Amino acid sequence: MLEQETVYDALKQIIDPEVGINIVDMGLIYDLEIGDQKIDLTMTLTSPACPAGPMILTQIDNQLKTLENVEDVDIRVVWSPPWTPDMLSEDAKDQLGIF
Repeated sequence: MLEQETVYDALKQIIDPEVGINIVDMGLIYDLEIGDQKIDLTMTLTSPACPAGPMILTQIDNQLKTLENVEDVDIRVVWSPPWTPDMLSEDAKDQLGIF
């Protein structure tokens, strides 16, 4: 069975084009469930009006379907809790100069 670490590594290849940081370190991924040939992903975007949102969702779907035995990806975008800069990883905060 596919390991969560493998999925997170794949998701780290997807960069938020507005910020230049991957979506995992941005703190956009809330939950990840790996089933039989399917990945269920719960995530958010930095705002409901995020212009890069559709592109990011397409990239996630395409990227995860390259993983072995993944045929279906279900992405659920939620707005609660809302994304805040506090959700950035320490690496992302360092890259952005946030202390």
